Amino acid sequence: MSIDLQASIPNNVNLAEDRRLQRALEAWQPNYLKWWQDLGPEGTPGYDVYLRTAISVDARGWANFGYVKMPEYRWGIFLNPAQESRVIPFGEHRGQPAWQEVPGEYRSSLRRLIVTQGDTEPASVEQQRRLGLTCPSLYDLRNLFQVNVEEGRHLWAMVYLLHAYFGRDGREEAEAMLERHSGDAEKPRILGAFNEKTPDWLSFFMFTFFTDRDGKYQLASLAESGFDPLARTCQFMLTEEAHHMFVGETGVGRIVQRSCEVMNELGTDDPAKVRAAGAIDLPTLQKYVNFHFSVSVDLFGQETSTNAANYFTQGLKGRFQEAKLDDNHTLTDGTYPVHMLHGDRIELEQQSALLAINERLRNDYIDDCQRGVDRWNKIVEKAGIGFRLRLPHRAFNRRIGAFSEVRATPEGRIVSDGDWTHRSAEWLPTAEDRAFVGALMTKPVHEPGKMAAWIAPPARGINGQPVEFEYVRFG
Repeated sequence: MSIDLQASIPNNVNLAEDRRLQRALEAWQPNYLKWWQDLGPEGTPGYDVYLRTAISVDARGWANFGYVKMPEYRWGIFLNPAQESRVIPFGEHRGQPAWQEVPGEYRSSLRRLIVTQGDTEPASVEQQRRLGLTCPSLYDLRNLFQVNVEEGRHLWAMVYLLHAYFGRDGREEAEAMLERHSGDAEKPRILGAFNEKTPDWLSFFMFTFFTDRDGKYQLASLAESGFDPLARTCQFMLTEEAHHMFVGETGVGRIVQRSCEVMNELGTDDPAKVRAAGAIDLPTLQKYVNFHFSVSVDLFGQETSTNAANYFTQGLKGRFQEAKLDDNHTLTDGTYPVHMLHGDRIELEQQSALLAINERLRNDYIDDCQRGVDRWNKIVEKAGIGFRLRLPHRAFNRRIGAFSEVRATPEGRIVSDGDWTHRSAEWLPTAEDRAFVGALMTKPVHEPGKMAAWIAPPARGINGQPVEFEYVRFG
């Protein structure tokens, strides 16, 4: 499916044929551009950035590279091609034709799902808006900006659905997504993780590894939806989301590599000596893993959830790779093991598989995170260092769900509030830790091919270009 790149809003949804919708979106566009100017990447309007822009949604066209000024990026509306005779793959409507219009009885639920997903997209741009001022390399600066423009496009994807299918309510929700802001005391973003600060590049890499990975699983669930326009929209968004997770995993991996190099150069694993040499010690990296993992695990919600069960039964939001699961896809009778709290013990117990939709998705997410951590540990192992990074227990540092009212160690042992207060500095970044990391990242590196001292170079450049390529040109 080709994209109309000559339109003021590039699209493959025949926007030109729907003048009412086109006018509505063109009226929203100036507000979006003002939001980008006010809260998007700081100080960048004159930069020429080597960005990827979709010119079609097929394998050959979705990644077209060239220099672009970010305010002129061709944000647009792109859906995967429709599948002829697609049917709803799960829930009580399983086997029925997929909906091309919003079913009236599910209008409110669908709108809530779209708004919640859409709200995360501009939030992450707001969280990351100042990072470009302290970039460790032009390669990393370009990757940050690629993430930013694609999060902006993902907002457009959700706004299109709201405008096209939800009338006045949809238009009002689209406006509200530009009125809420990350960390705003009066109008914060909907989900807690998107109100946290992302003040430094270590936080950014952790965010794109852990929190954008949550996005992968949420989008994959929505890509199963019986509402076909939502499913097709999320299928294409997943193509772009993969790059965000690549940025996170390789970014953390390069920091791990540089830390190991410094440890071997000095012949020590003393965190203070590693820090003094301008690298981030592995115990501090572990604290950042603990924080970002726990915040992201909360995004999956309650361990047992009637809302999630209803979305599934109604055919609105499925499970990860629904078609590959070997069950009846209605979950009317099955059970699923869920971690539950019994006194001071955490035990697995069988719960209704329908009520445990969130927990199953959380398990898929945790398994995926573990694979990434394993790859980081191979870097450490190859360096001959005994330290290993670990994911904390799912009960650690939770604010939502069964474990939100208790304190648990990274190993999953329930402790008293007093023990937590006494020992939490061992497990989570302290103000001193954050100040140290921030102090490493005060000056940008703009010379092509050069890297800040706290991070190793990438294995390869972008789109076949060398690492030394001039990925950003400053006006």
